[in-house]
Amino acid sequence: MENRTIVKLENVSFKYDREWVVKDVNLDIQSGQFLGLVGPNGSGKSTLIKLMLGLVKPDQGSIHLFGQTLKQYQDWQEIGFVSQKANSFNSGFPATVIEVVKTGLVSRIGAFKFFNKKHKEKALEALRVVEMEEYAYSNIGELSGGQQQRVFIARALVSDPSLLILDEPTVGVDAKHVTEFYDLLGKLNQEQGITLLMVTHDIGTITDHATHVICMNKTVHFHGASEEYKEFSEEDLNQLYGHSVQQLTHNHEHHEVNHND
Repeated sequence: MENRTIVKLENVSFKYDREWVVKDVNLDIQSGQFLGLVGPNGSGKSTLIKLMLGLVKPDQGSIHLFGQTLKQYQDWQEIGFVSQKANSFNSGFPATVIEVVKTGLVSRIGAFKFFNKKHKEKALEALRVVEMEEYAYSNIGELSGGQQQRVFIARALVSDPSLLILDEPTVGVDAKHVTEFYDLLGKLNQEQGITLLMVTHDIGTITDHATHVICMNKTVHFHGASEEYKEFSEEDLNQLYGHSVQQLTHNHEHHEVNHND
């Protein structure tokens, strides 16, 4: 399949009160890529995601999704989203795994319509992809953090998205399951052809799995192939960011608790 630009940001800026959180961002995301979005706390990463999803509007610049402006764009089931709070699930919440996954179809069928057999099959298929089908009728609250995260990816996948956006999805997931999680994302990207954009602090791991890295601190300081990013020395990165970036190289113990924007 020919690569095409599915997300395009031109001179995008956004401020909370009087402070610019995102400034002059120009970015193209091509179909088929697996991108890691990295940067220090407060660098605007989560805000950039909110701008792409139309949850906040830019103060300056324009955003295009699949060739359409945000105002024109209606086909939101093309974009799946897994938030950083997805695995902080209330263990007492009375819903089965398959019920949670089926809620990912609401935008397609309407909020007050009933789920039918076809929808159940769709949900089971999504659970199969993330290797969680055997837990379909378990209570969501009984699962581990890593298992819940797979369920929320299935929920995002059930509407057949072309683009999957994940905001710090490995927060609170232990190191063993983080490795499995990245393997799953690689499979979704390579075998299912889904474009992935993942916000993370875990630079060491993301550069081993992602095809491209976006390096951000209010604006985009680097956007290119992972292999190119790996060639940078700490001094190069300091120059890119304009300050020391030691805080970016977290090990698993740190990144699990460090989940601010």
